[in-house]
Amino acid sequence: MNNIMDSKYQPQLVEEKIYKEWEEKELFKAKVNNPPAGGKKPFSIILPPPNANANLHLGHAMYTYEDIMIRYKKLSGFETFWLPGADHAGFETQFVYEKHLKKEGKSRFDFDRETLYKNIMEFVISNRSNMENQLKRLGFALDWSKKKFTIDEDIVQTVYKTFKKLSDEGLVYREKRMVNYCTFCGTSFSDLEVVHKEKVASLFYIKYLLAPASQTAKIKFITVATTRPETLLGDTGIAVNPKDKKYKDLIGKTVIVPIINRQVKIVADESVDPKFGTGAVKVTPAHDFTDFETGRRHKLEVIQIIDFDGKLNRNADSYQGLYAIETRKKIVEDLKNAGLIVKIKEDYVHSVGTCYKCSRVLEPLPKEQWFVKIRPLADKAKKLVESDEIKIVPKKFKKILLWWLTNFRDWNISRQIVWGIRIPAYKCQKLETRNSKLEINSNNKNSKFNKIKNKWFVSVEKPKKCQICGNCKFEQDTDTFDTWFSSAQWPFATLLAQDENSDFFDYFYPTSVMETGYDILPWWVARMIMVGVFATGKKPFKTIFLHGMVRDKNGQKMSKSKGNVVNPLEMVDKYGADALRSALIFGTKEGGDISFSEEKVV
Repeated sequence: MNNIMDSKYQPQLVEEKIYKEWEEKELFKAKVNNPPAGGKKPFSIILPPPNANANLHLGHAMYTYEDIMIRYKKLSGFETFWLPGADHAGFETQFVYEKHLKKEGKSRFDFDRETLYKNIMEFVISNRSNMENQLKRLGFALDWSKKKFTIDEDIVQTVYKTFKKLSDEGLVYREKRMVNYCTFCGTSFSDLEVVHKEKVASLFYIKYLLAPASQTAKIKFITVATTRPETLLGDTGIAVNPKDKKYKDLIGKTVIVPIINRQVKIVADESVDPKFGTGAVKVTPAHDFTDFETGRRHKLEVIQIIDFDGKLNRNADSYQGLYAIETRKKIVEDLKNAGLIVKIKEDYVHSVGTCYKCSRVLEPLPKEQWFVKIRPLADKAKKLVESDEIKIVPKKFKKILLWWLTNFRDWNISRQIVWGIRIPAYKCQKLETRNSKLEINSNNKNSKFNKIKNKWFVSVEKPKKCQICGNCKFEQDTDTFDTWFSSAQWPFATLLAQDENSDFFDYFYPTSVMETGYDILPWWVARMIMVGVFATGKKPFKTIFLHGMVRDKNGQKMSKSKGNVVNPLEMVDKYGADALRSALIFGTKEGGDISFSEEKVV
């Protein structure tokens, strides 16, 4: 044997060998040891699951914080458990897969549902295997014998049971409401997923003629300002602020919507900003969140003119088949020809919601979706944070988390995609047929069919028989869950899935620490607390430790378009895992962003 030490340390020659030895000796395999040795409570961390659609990026190397905690506790005599896993990442993964299809000249529309799902699964399995090998290359002390995937059958069953429990307790509902819809990606998004961007647009001032009976000697029309003249085809009202004196005598009067010649009322609503435009706004309940609520308050008709493909429908008359932006140009031209454009204010800056993946402007559209009632869940979570039962490091993020828990709106958990966990809600086909023919009037208001009109049956298993009509044919909802809904259950679902030891959940739950980036505090951390407390009656973790974003040496966000992305595995190949891990951790302020460069590793 050559006992001469090499003059240069070559990590690639030893790191893989050492890691294999750790695995063979099961050094990081968790055990239930009741009572705990020396009275030391078990220490557990659930790895934030990387998306199973691509290789790891530099941010994933921040798992080093968790590795340090696990190793320190283990060396201090504690029973430790660090559970690895992967996230199916619903929409994110389907979007990535569709980019691969595009390179082959294909699209999602070339496949039926089952085939597309199967193809994405194969794509994910391959990526997941690569990702696990990369985590090992980084030297993380994970218990691979208990790895989980958010789409494993036992995890899916837990997700179904949580949804059923929410349904049984009246905390989920299906309703036609305004949603943030991407006509390119073909799905709706929750409010949190919307990226608001300032854009420069034209503000059009348009004449709405008063109906003859509503005209006076002085007032023949009312002028409204809008950035979306194309949606006037769906207008069902004009709104003014009740405190705006100049419109006091017009409230309740009738105006004629240009082009479409629909007669609508002028209503008084406090949501109207008297300082915007002329102080009078068009109300289009089917294409604006504020207008939808205004329409509800005043019982205005909801007329959808833009379909989910982004084109105008038959309600738009001669404009049917045009995309919204094309319609805008044509409508403006037609309004000008009719002498109904008062003026156009150019360079008007306003905020618009865009898709966080394709960056296209989202279309507010009315759609039946499943929503979670957030307030009852958020209030319980808020108490745990306020009382420090769940501690947050650094403390500055406590205020931010409480703000989110106070201001969350009901959560849209429906996604119109193939890849993911399909929502376990079913419609009886026979009842659906009967309901479509059912006339509701005073003579049949006590009919049993009134109680189940448009009703969905939520069930963990597919229903065998309709409890109302006895039919056995059911149609499952085609939507899938928002991936954050399943991820919100990650801490308890993964531990409940360790079937080989019934004590595993009780021993390691609540987990000790949830370590993750501050950027997903509202998306994931807050939701884990809310859903975890609801499903288990316990907090999901005792401490939240938040790290910052990894940026380039100039403090810029890393992105492929900027060409400043650093591949963590390239750093490991060159300098070894420990060198990379040390460069990310040492000298870093808790919760602060990290400026990274290769020079820090050397």
